[in-house]
Amino acid sequence: MEHVSEIHGPHVEEWAEVSAGLISEPPSRGRTQLWALVLDARSVPCRLEQDAGRWFLLVPVSHLDRAREELRLFEEENRDWPPAAPPVHPLVENTLSTLSILILLATFHNLTQLDGTLSAFSQPDWTGLGNAQAGKILDGQWWRIVTALTLHVDSLHLVSNLAIGGIFVIFLCRELGSGPAWCLLLGAGALGNLANAYAQSPDHSSVGASTAVFGAVGILAALSLVRYRQHLQRRWLLPFASALALLALLGTEGKNTDLGAHLFGFLFGIGLGLVAEYLLGKNGRPGRLLNALLAMLSAAVVIAAWWAALEFGG
Repeated sequence: MEHVSEIHGPHVEEWAEVSAGLISEPPSRGRTQLWALVLDARSVPCRLEQDAGRWFLLVPVSHLDRAREELRLFEEENRDWPPAAPPVHPLVENTLSTLSILILLATFHNLTQLDGTLSAFSQPDWTGLGNAQAGKILDGQWWRIVTALTLHVDSLHLVSNLAIGGIFVIFLCRELGSGPAWCLLLGAGALGNLANAYAQSPDHSSVGASTAVFGAVGILAALSLVRYRQHLQRRWLLPFASALALLALLGTEGKNTDLGAHLFGFLFGIGLGLVAEYLLGKNGRPGRLLNALLAMLSAAVVIAAWWAALEFGG
């Protein structure tokens, strides 16, 4: 039923409620006030009235058709706004297993630092066999783009990577599952080292997991960009800018820092993260079996790389 109001005087003007026939349910106070702003912006005369706890938006009968058309267009343009919140992905509880892998990395570092005279077997030159030396990578020693991720200059280098990078790695593993996360980390780190080999001189060499750490930063930035692109509105660059700020803060300090490897790891992380989020949005997280297979694949790649280094390196 239309709410009709009259103003008595020399000229009688009849006002009618604009919502009648426009929507099925009575509009809320907030919606009514928003409509009033819309009509005011379109130079349609209107006023608000309250009666029995309800708010009414009234317009002169002579403007009723135009007012309803303006509000109909407004409602159609904003039908899906604000957008629905992105689906909540429950985190995977795998912190213990992720920490175990990080501890394994630290243990391997300790093994590479053992004095060969203390063992019955001669120690290989782990750094010489596995560092990311650009010339040797381009000559076909592919394993170096992987083995270099497991080597560190010294304990301080290792601890800094584990302390800073461990946070991102743990979060990424909980976000995606261990299998996909380690595959993406390994992929971003290896591709970052490969691209860096092309960009550097042949005698350039580097070691460290930081390329994969910045891959994790890029992956997380890509996940945020895709999942929250509608809610970010004009601030959609915020996650990307935040990741770049972190890259500038952590990735350029120190005389032995390999900025190129960090940057390439970050960029490949973004690319792999975009692909991963698309596949996860389409198919969901991998099941237990596939997750386990992906985790074993990551381990197999590292083992195969070191086997190749020990067998064919030099």
